[in-house]
Amino acid sequence: MSVKSTAAGGPPAKGRGRTTRGGGTKRRSGDEPELVQLLTPEGERVGHSEYSIDLTPEELRGLYRDMVLTRRFDGEAITLQRQGELGLWASLLGQEAAQIGSGRATRPDDYVFPTYREHGVAWTRDVDPLNLLGMFRGVNNGGWDPNENNFHLYTIVIGSQTLHATGYAMGVAMDGADSAVLAYFGDGASSQGDVAEAFTFAAVYNAPVVFFCQNNQWAISEPTERQSRVPIYQRAAGFGFPGVRVDGNDVLAVLAVTRAALDHARSGQGPMLVEAFTYRMGAHTTTDDPTRYRSDDEREEWASKDPIARLKTYLEREGLADEGFYAEVERESDALAKRVREGVRNMPNPDPMAIFEHAYADGHALVDEERAAFAAYLDSFEDGGHSAHGTHTAGTHAGTGH
Repeated sequence: MSVKSTAAGGPPAKGRGRTTRGGGTKRRSGDEPELVQLLTPEGERVGHSEYSIDLTPEELRGLYRDMVLTRRFDGEAITLQRQGELGLWASLLGQEAAQIGSGRATRPDDYVFPTYREHGVAWTRDVDPLNLLGMFRGVNNGGWDPNENNFHLYTIVIGSQTLHATGYAMGVAMDGADSAVLAYFGDGASSQGDVAEAFTFAAVYNAPVVFFCQNNQWAISEPTERQSRVPIYQRAAGFGFPGVRVDGNDVLAVLAVTRAALDHARSGQGPMLVEAFTYRMGAHTTTDDPTRYRSDDEREEWASKDPIARLKTYLEREGLADEGFYAEVERESDALAKRVREGVRNMPNPDPMAIFEHAYADGHALVDEERAAFAAYLDSFEDGGHSAHGTHTAGTHAGTGH
C-alpha cells in the first residue's frame, strides 16, 4: 500500500467542532483538517480511498475484547490507587481504540517505545498487567524484560522515548532488518525539543520509525491550540516525511492507518507521523482534577463517540456477535479484575538493598561504600529495618554490585 502525505498546507485549526457524519476522509468543520475514519460514532462502516481494511468476524470480536478488558483493567487500577494500593495511575479511559488499534497493527519483530499511559499497547504485546501495576506501586522498575516482548519500559520523562525509538530505528536500518519501530507520545510531548530532534534525525537518516501521537487534546491541563498553531500531523511536512490524522476513537481506522504507516517505514520509505485524534475522558493522572480546566459539556460530547460502544453497535448491526460472546467477555473481565486486585495486594515489598544492584556491571567502590552505609542505617532501627523493608544481608551484595 502506498502512503501519501495528508500534510497539505492550509489555515490552522480553530476550535474543536463536532465530527460530522459521512464516509471516508472528513472535515470536522469548514477549516479543520482531514480525518481518516472507517467506523462512524453511530457504528456505521464507511470506506476510504487510501486506507482500507478487511477483518474477519473473529478479528473484529478480538478488538472489542481487547478494548473491554483494557478498560476494565484501567478502572481497577484507578480504584486501587484510590484505596492507597498504588502511588499514582495514568488512566487511558477513552483512548482504548487508539492503543488497541495501533498495538494490533504491529508485528512481533517490531519494537515499541511507550510513554507511561500505553496500558492497552502493553496488553497487545503480552505484557502482564501486574507488571505495570508493580511499577506504579513502587515495587519494581518496570517488571518486564523489554526484549521479551519488544516493548520498552515505560518512560516518565516527557518526549525522550521518541529519541530512543529513533536511535533504535537507525540501528534497525543499519542491520538491514525487516522490522519497524513505533514510538508513542502525547500532544503535550509534541512541544518538547526531544520530539523535534527525533523528527530531524529520523528524517535525515530515513529511519524506519512511526511516530504515533495520541492527541487527547489536553496534555496535562492545556488545550492543543495553546501548544501548536497547526494540527500536529502537519508538522511532519516541515521535517520532510508524511503525516496523517486518524479518528483515534475508531479502532478500525487506527489499525488500518498504523499498519500502512509501519509498512511504509519497514519498506525503506522512512518515518511517518500518525496523529490519533482522541480525548482523555478521565484525569491526566490520579493527582489531577480535570474539572478545573474543561467543561462537562465537552466531556459529554466525547462520551457519545465512545470507541467501545461504536464497535459494539457495528457488531450487533451486522450480526457478528451474540449474547454468549458478550457474556464471556464479561466473565473474562471479572476474572482479570479479581486477579489484578489480589495480585497487587499480595505483591511483596522489594529488598531495600536491591537499589544498589546493577548500578555498575562490575561493581564500584563508591556504590560499595553507599551500600554499607545504607545497611548500617537500616540496622540502626530496633528491628533492623526488616519489618518495614524486608530482609537484607549486606555481605551478599558486597563487591560486584549484583
